[in-house]
Amino acid sequence: MKLIHRHIFWSVALTCLTAVGLFAFVLMLGNALKDLLGYLLAGQLEPGTVVKLVALLVPFVVSYALPMGILAGVLLVLGRMSSDRELTAMRAAGVSVAGISAPIFFFALLGVGAAVLVNFQFMPAARMEYQRELAEAIRRDPLSLILPRTFTRDFPGLVIYVGDKRGDLLEDIWVWELGPQAKAKTFVRARSGRIKFDEAANKLVLTIEHMQAMAFSDRDPEAMGEVRGMGASDRATFDLVLDKMTGQRSVRKKPKWMTFDQLMAEWRRLGRPDPAVATAEREKQRMKIQIAIHEKFATAFSILSFALIAIPLGIKVSRKETSANLGVALALAMGYYFATVVVGWFDNRPELRPDLLMWLPNLGFQALGIWMFRKVDRA
Repeated sequence: MKLIHRHIFWSVALTCLTAVGLFAFVLMLGNALKDLLGYLLAGQLEPGTVVKLVALLVPFVVSYALPMGILAGVLLVLGRMSSDRELTAMRAAGVSVAGISAPIFFFALLGVGAAVLVNFQFMPAARMEYQRELAEAIRRDPLSLILPRTFTRDFPGLVIYVGDKRGDLLEDIWVWELGPQAKAKTFVRARSGRIKFDEAANKLVLTIEHMQAMAFSDRDPEAMGEVRGMGASDRATFDLVLDKMTGQRSVRKKPKWMTFDQLMAEWRRLGRPDPAVATAEREKQRMKIQIAIHEKFATAFSILSFALIAIPLGIKVSRKETSANLGVALALAMGYYFATVVVGWFDNRPELRPDLLMWLPNLGFQALGIWMFRKVDRA
């Protein structure tokens, strides 16, 4: 019996870790392209910095890849063993479904412990270091945010296009100032200008010369007949604030980026009366902390829920059905994550207890898994 358990345990462990690595790589690649590609093309990130930032993404993506990887790994291993008649031979030898599942549940519990550690310690620490490193890379060379022949949308309320750039000298400058719903409010074009970095104020100062400006209609910015010319001027200055990119004025971390100790300290702080903050607002903020705590725990325990579903699915498949069942299981996993997102929409409704609602997807998956488990055990 111990030999069978070791065989199942190590087969599941190796396959699950491979699947976790694959999912983590895909998620890491997507996040790296979304966050870093623009800065990399702008020449703001050195190769060593890119490697460090990508490495700091690992704990973040692993927190999502662990449940999906274990789900996929269990399905693949049991699907192969079922199609090769290994499970049939085990059951004929008197090994029950519970006996076959015991090493899988043990590995899933190890995964739960690892996920709790990642969610509450490694992921928050890595995420904050990632933000600091990226902000520092931008501060080292902020002028490179402006690229020639590129529409720059990094600054709130502005879109900037530059025809040519030589050092801090810019030529053929187009600037759109955006109003509500990101619609153009004014348009400025200039033959030349200069860009400088004001380190004390954490902003770029764009000074343009020989400019022409137009103001668009508030009623219909696309109605060219209603565009009002504002004439020409010799000089104008735009302040391009970098706070959004460098995080200089971020007062509070997002709850999901806090460690367990930080979450508990914030929860206790919000529980104390504060004359400067209304009671209702404190309760909303406290509920967001509670949601973050419960979400991290629930995500970790989803590994056990996924394993409970994967075992009966894997036992019942044949080789030609493995891909179909894997697709069904991954769809269920996506459904789980979507359900947690939906619950998060109620974070401003403390009376609905969205922190406890975070456990509903887990309970639903476990109920489904137990029903499927009993059905397979009776077969």
